[in-house]
Amino acid sequence: MPSSDPTIQRVTAVFDQWADAGRAEGMERGHGPHARQAFDLLGIDAVTGPLHYLDVGCGNGYTVRWAAAAIAARGCGGRAVGLDASGRMIARARERSAGLPVDFVQAPFPDHASPLLAPGRFQAIFSMEVFYYLPVLEAGLAEVARLLAPGGRFACVVDHYAENVASHDWPDQLGVPMTLRDRAGWRAAFAAAGLEVVDQRQLTVAPAPGVAAWKSELGSLLTLGQRA
Repeated sequence: MPSSDPTIQRVTAVFDQWADAGRAEGMERGHGPHARQAFDLLGIDAVTGPLHYLDVGCGNGYTVRWAAAAIAARGCGGRAVGLDASGRMIARARERSAGLPVDFVQAPFPDHASPLLAPGRFQAIFSMEVFYYLPVLEAGLAEVARLLAPGGRFACVVDHYAENVASHDWPDQLGVPMTLRDRAGWRAAFAAAGLEVVDQRQLTVAPAPGVAAWKSELGSLLTLGQRA
């Protein structure tokens, strides 16, 4: 069901437009190196028994496919799920993931109302460039804590954060309100939601032509939380 929140409606419209313009695959290429670093820190290999994985704001589903491959390699069962408010992004994800043991849900977060997202189901939850769009960050983090199994981990990656001054005008560029927190603010928000911060770092890539300087100097901010 579409969100009634005007901010989520605006964000959804932007990502629908980006999907139609072919930017889903561009985001996979652009975010992929940082996303892979964060994904590997989820500790999936250490999970015993079935692995259930969720990507909040999955775009074209690239990390969901990574998780599906990991689940198949482990041979212990489980499921990879991707959620996105953008119907166009979900369509791209389903198209590119045909035949894989994955599920995709078109719904806003945290107000998804999906039976696939049951309390305590997930050992690993990932999100790339989504949580600063949420109208109430704390509500989103509380829902993550509800969905995580005991000991489960959440990797939240954002490029729009206080230390990255280059990102501060993004809300004006897109016409969308965004939550701006510094590293300490993200840690505090995780703690308030009952998530212990087990790692926080800025994920960088090597300088390269055409790559914004901040991506190698500051990088994407990862906050990795764990449910008790």
